[in-house]
Amino acid sequence: MNVFSKLDKLRAYIEQEDFRGYDPYDALNSPLLKSLAFNQKYLRIAYIQLLKRLPLDLRPLLGIKKDYNPKGLGLFLWGYAKLYKFENKKIGSNKTGNKKTENEKIKKGYLGKINLIMDLLENLKSKGYSGNCWGYNFDWQSRAFYVPRYTPTIVNSSFIGHALIDTYLYTGNKKALEMAISIKDFILNDLNRKEEDGTVCFSYTPIDSTAIHNANLLGASLLIRLYKYVKDSTLKDTALSSLAYSMKHQRDDGSWYYAETDYQKWIDSFHTGFNLQSILYFLEEGFGKEYKEAFDKGVKFYSDNFFLEDGTPKYYHDRIYPIDIHSPAQAVVFFSMLGNQYNNLTEKIVKWMIDNMQDEKGFFYFQKKNNIINKIPYIRWSQAWAFHAMTGYLLSHHDI
Repeated sequence: MNVFSKLDKLRAYIEQEDFRGYDPYDALNSPLLKSLAFNQKYLRIAYIQLLKRLPLDLRPLLGIKKDYNPKGLGLFLWGYAKLYKFENKKIGSNKTGNKKTENEKIKKGYLGKINLIMDLLENLKSKGYSGNCWGYNFDWQSRAFYVPRYTPTIVNSSFIGHALIDTYLYTGNKKALEMAISIKDFILNDLNRKEEDGTVCFSYTPIDSTAIHNANLLGASLLIRLYKYVKDSTLKDTALSSLAYSMKHQRDDGSWYYAETDYQKWIDSFHTGFNLQSILYFLEEGFGKEYKEAFDKGVKFYSDNFFLEDGTPKYYHDRIYPIDIHSPAQAVVFFSMLGNQYNNLTEKIVKWMIDNMQDEKGFFYFQKKNNIINKIPYIRWSQAWAFHAMTGYLLSHHDI
C-alpha cells in the first residue's frame, strides 16, 4: 500500500478546493432552510439531520456555499506542519545536492501553505473574547443548546491550539506559539465551569453549561501543553483539576460516556480517541502519572472494542454502523502517537480507510451504512481529518 501516493491525491484535492467546502452540519447556512425553521429548535435539528443523512447533496440547490471551516483549517495546518517535519527528516538523510535542493523546494511550498492557513485562522477568530478562539462557520442546533455561527467552542479552539503548538515545534514559527498561548485566556476566562468534589469541567461554549468529557479533556490538555511556555501555575492547577473531573467519571471497563446526562450516555470511537489523546498529552508533559493505569485500561478498551480483525472501524463499542471517517482517522492519529505498540492494528486501519473510504479523485467519503455510502466530500469532517491522520501516520511510521 503506497500511503505517499494516496496522501498526495488527497492533498491535491484539498488544494484544488482551496481548503473550502461543505459540512455535514451546515444546513442552516441555507437562507431558505433558516427562514423555514422559524427559530424552532426541532425544525433546526430536523433540517440539519436531513442534509447530514442524505447521500445526495442538495446544498447547491439550497443556496449553501462552500466555505472555510476554522476547525478544518486547524487540522490542515497540523498536517502541513507534519509534512514540513517529514521533509526535514528527508533532507537530513539525503547526501546528494540535487535531492536536498528538491526537498528544500518542497519545504518552501509547505511553509507557504502554513502561512496562508495561519492568516486565514487569524481572520476567522471569534471576536469579543479574552483570547484567541474559534467556532464554526454555520449556526447549529443540538438537543442541548443552539449555537450561532462563529460562537467559539473549546473543541475547535483546542484542536487549533494543538496544531499551532506543533507548527511552532516543527517549523520554529513563533507567531504560531503566540497564537496558541492566547487561547488559554479564552479557556480560563470565558467558558463556564461545573464544579464537582474539588474538580472542574469546562463548558463546550461560553453560552452553555454542558459537561462533555472530550471537550473538557481537550481544553485541559492544551493548558498543560502551554504551561511549559507560560509557567503560570493557574494553567497547571486548572488543567489537573479538569483532568481529575473526567478521570473520576471513567467507567470500570476503561470507557467514558460521551457525557453524564441521561440522553448522552453512549460510548463512541472517535470521542474515546480524543479523551485518550488528551490524557496522553498530560503524560508526555510529565503530569497525571497517577492516571497511567487508568489510561492503559482506556487504551485497551479502545483497541479491543472499536475495530474488527481486518481493521474495520466501529462507530460504537457495541455496534458497527454507521462507519464514519472520523473513527479510523482519529484511531490512526492516536495509535501513531503511541509508537510501535499498535503498529499492526494501525496498518490495518489505514489500509481499510484507504481501500474503503477514499475516492479515485483523492477525497474521502463521509459515512458507510451497510451497502450505502455517503460520498459527499465534506471538507472538515472528512478531508481535514483524513489529512491529519495520514500525515501523522507518515511521520511516525516511515523512517528516512
